[in-house]
Amino acid sequence: NPSQAITAGFFYHTARLCRGGYRTVKHQQNVYIHPNSSLFEEQPRWVLYHELVFTTKEFMRQVLEIESSWLLEVAPHYYQAKELEDSSARKMP
Repeated sequence: NPSQAITAGFFYHTARLCRGGYRTVKHQQNVYIHPNSSLFEEQPRWVLYHELVFTTKEFMRQVLEIESSWLLEVAPHYYQAKELEDSSARKMP
């Protein structure tokens, strides 16, 4: 799978959809899909990006939709399963 191969190379450039935009997985930085991206309207849950460009906000460029499970497969030394849990699936007490 070409998308998994790219994930293996850029596993440290990942973000998860959250309220109001995206957050990088490791550093919890607020980032946004660039308006010129084909994924801008789609808002996938997990993305990988090639670079961040700051204009009015921190924008991700060259964005690819990924599966969070790929991150554990390609970078178990970098990610822990709890970081990759889908918070939207978690039930509130």
